[in-house]
Amino acid sequence: MIVRTRFAPSPTGDIHLGNVRTALFSWLYAHHQGGEFILRIEDTDRERSTLEATNTILAGMKWLGLTYAGPFYQAERVAYFRTVAQQLIASGKAYRCYCTKERLDQLRAQQLANKEKPRYDGCCRDKNLPEKNEPHVIRFKNPLAGEITFVDQVMGKLTFKNDELDDLVIIKADGYPTYNFSVVIDDSEMKITHVIRGADHINNTPRQINIFHALNAPVPIFAHVPLILGSDGKLLSKRHGALSILQYRDQGYLPEALLNYLVRLGWSHGDQEIFSREEMIKLFDTAHISKSPAAFNAEKLLWLNRHYIKTLDPQLITEQLLPHFQKLAIDVNKGPALTDIILAQRERAETLEEIAGKSRFFYADISVNDELKKKYFASDHREALSTLQHRLSVTNDWTKEGLHQLLKDVATEFNLKLGDLAQPLRIAVTCGTISPPIDITLQLLGKRRVLERLAKVL
Repeated sequence: MIVRTRFAPSPTGDIHLGNVRTALFSWLYAHHQGGEFILRIEDTDRERSTLEATNTILAGMKWLGLTYAGPFYQAERVAYFRTVAQQLIASGKAYRCYCTKERLDQLRAQQLANKEKPRYDGCCRDKNLPEKNEPHVIRFKNPLAGEITFVDQVMGKLTFKNDELDDLVIIKADGYPTYNFSVVIDDSEMKITHVIRGADHINNTPRQINIFHALNAPVPIFAHVPLILGSDGKLLSKRHGALSILQYRDQGYLPEALLNYLVRLGWSHGDQEIFSREEMIKLFDTAHISKSPAAFNAEKLLWLNRHYIKTLDPQLITEQLLPHFQKLAIDVNKGPALTDIILAQRERAETLEEIAGKSRFFYADISVNDELKKKYFASDHREALSTLQHRLSVTNDWTKEGLHQLLKDVATEFNLKLGDLAQPLRIAVTCGTISPPIDITLQLLGKRRVLERLAKVL
């Protein structure tokens, strides 16, 4: 058997951490088993589905590097879903329902007043109503007796009684399929063997299994993953700091950090915290997915981002870093190589956005404000700075080591601590009090820029 998993988001809004964790778990399981991972866009909600949301899904998957077969679009198969529904009617497994909205509203109100579970009462179930030029839906004829039992790879054995389920709508009045119907047909025809999704879908599963049976289709193996909670124990939302996936990208998180964080959000392999993509694929299984909800921790995600900024090959980071400079309208062709910037800044940065912001002075013209001039360029340092300016202008050794020695020599000559000389120099060439080590900063800025900026403040 070839293992096939899928990620099937609805393009009705941004995809968030919970969606992406589901996609990641499905992707890892397929790759661990040597199988296939499919992306299916479930865009049959005509009122809420948007092209923008679809593009966000595709951009997010590309950024994260979660490769897939597809994408496949449900909306392109609406006519086929209707055909299958008609076949179910012909075989006595579905029926047309002409109940009006007013009748259904009254039924619901009465059931709630009687403290009953709201559900369709089967009014049209056995009438075998023909197709008429009137608004109607098609309902699945759910079994009235018996029960559905399945073994969930995360939750274990689950059982539901059929008499607790009503006859769900499978084709709406506008002719479009409902989620529970279209997902079964697509999972069946795409030969999906394992469905890994959020625990909020557990109650849909017995309904879908009954439809699989009605279609004489094999039922996939299910794994329902507990939802992600905020620090207050409530469902994760923006108030907990959770963002859409592309917002994490735009704020300077690395995909490696986000994937590493998500794989540990409800899954574990001993006490290991850091996983490469290859290790995730090798080690992932559904047996070690926790049954308990996981809690989102923004600080841990930031910690992982710092780790990957520090440890990844700078060449791999440059493609992710470039857009942050572009957002600041900085031309990186007019300065040091981005790999050198990453090496210089990565020990003191938490995000790529921060690296770009702190590196503006390497590329753009700057000016020291009057307050810093007054504080750092007092008369007792001017002679030392002027001497330093001259020595920098005539040196031919513009290496980190050579510049460091030059600074030490001038500081010693004027009986200054190295910091007393380095800090005003830093202010002059960066317009700020914080930068990479001054010798590295000078080396990356280059001789022309350093001398121009030092001359400007002197």
